[in-house]
Amino acid sequence: MNIKRLKIYLIFVLVFILSMNFGISKISHGKIDNLVKRAMKEFNVAGVAVVIVKDGKIHHIKGYGYGNLNKRKKVDENTLFAIASNSKAFTTAALSILVDEGKLSWKTKVRDIIPEFKMYNSYVTENFLIEDLLTHRSGLGLGAGDLMFFPDGSNFSIGDIVKVFQYFKPVSPFRTQFDYDNLLYMVAGDVIKRVSGERWEDFVREKIFKPLDMNNSYTNYYFIKDKDMAATPYSGDSGKLVPVNHYTFSLDKLNGAAGGIYSSVKDLSKWLILQINGGRYDVNKRLFSEKNHRKMWTIHTVMQVRGDKRYNTHFMGYGLGWMLYDAKGNMIVTHTGGLPGFLSKTIIIPDINFGMVILTNTSPGGAPLFSAVTKTIVDNFLGLKYKDWIKVYKKRSEKGDSYAKDIVSKVWKTIEQNKDKTIDFISYIGVYEDRWFGKIEIKKKEGYLYFKSFRSPKLQGKMFFYKANTFVVKWRYRDMKADAFAIFCLDEEGKAIRLKMKGVSPDMDFSFDFQDLNFKRVK
Repeated sequence: MNIKRLKIYLIFVLVFILSMNFGISKISHGKIDNLVKRAMKEFNVAGVAVVIVKDGKIHHIKGYGYGNLNKRKKVDENTLFAIASNSKAFTTAALSILVDEGKLSWKTKVRDIIPEFKMYNSYVTENFLIEDLLTHRSGLGLGAGDLMFFPDGSNFSIGDIVKVFQYFKPVSPFRTQFDYDNLLYMVAGDVIKRVSGERWEDFVREKIFKPLDMNNSYTNYYFIKDKDMAATPYSGDSGKLVPVNHYTFSLDKLNGAAGGIYSSVKDLSKWLILQINGGRYDVNKRLFSEKNHRKMWTIHTVMQVRGDKRYNTHFMGYGLGWMLYDAKGNMIVTHTGGLPGFLSKTIIIPDINFGMVILTNTSPGGAPLFSAVTKTIVDNFLGLKYKDWIKVYKKRSEKGDSYAKDIVSKVWKTIEQNKDKTIDFISYIGVYEDRWFGKIEIKKKEGYLYFKSFRSPKLQGKMFFYKANTFVVKWRYRDMKADAFAIFCLDEEGKAIRLKMKGVSPDMDFSFDFQDLNFKRVK
């Protein structure tokens, strides 16, 4: 091979390597803008903020659309969004700091710190470890007990939560199956408080936000002094963007360890860089040890591999506050978050020093948007052939919406057909109690049966006869789809003695765990 051909060959190899490992350079700022704007239009999203970091620097950071439609306030890099369950990684980082300080270990038994903690059997209670709080492998079902804090405004306390697990039936043996939970992260927040002497909110602010100069991040909506900095949450369920209330965690009763943080993409760029650097920040400083960083990014709960074959994924599981899998030979570290009107996604590819966060202020459209946008950009970064993920997720969301709407429509059609049927309300009126959710009252109001929860005030509403001994509760709370069947069991005299519930819409958020309720008449 002569010199000229050798040079051409080397140039070709160099270009090939660069195209494989640094493909994101193909995506200009303009193309990212067009991608996000198109997704916003397709999925009817009010506002979006995006940050991409590469090799320790911000590659792209920008806001799109509006944080507040009425005020025409545009989203920028400092606009605050609720990051919801992306807060979980901050909780595991906080515990990592305490482990590094020698104040506890991942194998410390929860009962050694919270003696009143009680699970569904004595073995699990006595052997439940700190790491078990964070891995979604407790044996309990998806979202078990979330009605204690969903919707917001209930009077349940962390003291109630540490004792509530004894009342649930496990759906799998301990440490064998992934079932996402929130309450155990709140218990982890209480562990932080009891070990450090500081509530979760203060510890995260002082030990994580301050060192990272995340000065525009807050552990609770209440702490935001200038509320205009926060995006307004919107619901797009009706086809129009309707503002909903900010979800708020009670400061005196609960903690935000499962999902309380508000932050901006500018601040979260620092969080991404910290994670990519294995816990290092500010050149030579560490927030947590490399050992504990590996612990957080190690699979503790194995999950079945799923997804597009194009990624050649071999493993999938949950670490400590992070979802973990591989794609085209690269480790992927990710998490999503959702609260009424806010949906977010974090994705990190440490092998190529890449990280990305998308924050949105619209549900449900924010979920297909963050999926389509992140997949498009990650595909490019991994050197994969272009795929129109917006089109894919548009089709999926339309199919899912149509399926859910059809089911709900049929339910209300049945209710309309039976509206003139004479119902003996006296058989159902009374006070019922569930062991963990407490008392509710079924009474007559304005010609209807009416459901009222004593401990969760937003869960009240008219009950419409469906069929047999079943009614549908239409909640006064309308920020999310949560209407539920109320199914009564009668005694031999035709009097209701028990009440079970389940959601009407298959699109209902799993945190409305009505299926876990078992009410018995007490009055």
